[in-house]
Amino acid sequence: MSAAAARRKKQLAKRGANPKAPNNDPVESRLSTLLADPTLTEESVAYEALQLAQSAVRRNVKIGNFTKATNVAYTTSYDLLTKSGRVSVSSQLLMVLVQVLSETHTVCTDEWVTNFTKLDEAYRSALDADTNMNSNERGRLQRLHLQFLKKGLKWSNDLGNVRYGNNGLHLLLGNHCWDMSCDDSVVGTEKERLDAVPKKAQSSTTDGDEDDEEEEYLDIGLRNEAVSHYALAEKVDLILEKLKSLPEPTKEERKMGHSCAPAQRDALLTRAVLVLLAIENLRDARTLADTYLKEVEHAAGRTDAELTKSYLDKKDGTAPSHIIFCCMLIRICEKDTKTAPLFNWLVRNFGAELATLHDPEVIKTYTTKIGRVYFDIQPPPSMMNMMENMLSGMGGLGGGGMGGMNPAMMQQMMASMQGGM
Repeated sequence: MSAAAARRKKQLAKRGANPKAPNNDPVESRLSTLLADPTLTEESVAYEALQLAQSAVRRNVKIGNFTKATNVAYTTSYDLLTKSGRVSVSSQLLMVLVQVLSETHTVCTDEWVTNFTKLDEAYRSALDADTNMNSNERGRLQRLHLQFLKKGLKWSNDLGNVRYGNNGLHLLLGNHCWDMSCDDSVVGTEKERLDAVPKKAQSSTTDGDEDDEEEEYLDIGLRNEAVSHYALAEKVDLILEKLKSLPEPTKEERKMGHSCAPAQRDALLTRAVLVLLAIENLRDARTLADTYLKEVEHAAGRTDAELTKSYLDKKDGTAPSHIIFCCMLIRICEKDTKTAPLFNWLVRNFGAELATLHDPEVIKTYTTKIGRVYFDIQPPPSMMNMMENMLSGMGGLGGGGMGGMNPAMMQQMMASMQGGM
């Protein structure tokens, strides 16, 4: 190694140990100047800052200064949101940030979760502050932010210490999904949703992939995502708050053998309980069911005896109660494996109602996981693979693997290989 190369290596090592050391890089110097410039609110200036930041991030990754790379991506994203208000510009750099966190195997720490929270707050504030933005653009940026948070959750699952991803990131995702479900720019106005029903039925046989993508952004699809993430974040109080905000089931939704979907309140309650049981959180499942029974059903004048009688009576014309199904399922899971036949009977008996829920294949995956965990009921191999992939996806894996090899590990492996030659 030449003397110049040795000096350069020493300088880089020193800067890597002290990220706050004076920076003589012209790109980063120009970036710092732009971020402090009042003209950052102009689109052209914001885009120049974006390009400089992307260049600085790539350069620092290339030279192995991963801490600096992630810090540049984070601070520039935050400044673009808070100082320029250019959400569309910042959204591009946010994707770079989460990609670099994964590629460099940066560990998910409490500090980084706090950073994600700050970015989420800044993103929402900047989006709401732009009153001139058209509805289509707002919807696009909402969906982009959802993808950013999902990728962040995947990173926290891969490189954090919490199974299925960090609770704080689950909370951010839950809040964002619920907010999106109430945003007309994402789900459309009530009139637009009603008008879309016959068109969707007409095109369902030819545009399957497009229909799946559209269903992901239906209000019920987003709310299913929201309560699932709240469950994984152990936020039972938020689930209850959201359920209470929804209307009571209609007569048609309560009718035995109803052809329509069940009331959202019932569907979301069942979804949340199934998620909690699938991840072996019996405590929160019991708390959710007991509190819902007391504060919703009892408050409406429906007693336990009345609900149970109606659940078992097939001739009263009323569909089986979701809360009674949930309570019975929890009680069975609190027993031992000898109650497996009772579990099978309960799921089979409520099967017609479960089939009317949004995305019934996911519901089947949850009940299969519950059967395996609590009663040692082994599913077929194909179902096992689907179950693990789906639950991993909820934790952010999404079938994407480990997100790249650790660069430091790669260097260590190369060194050991060379040493053995």
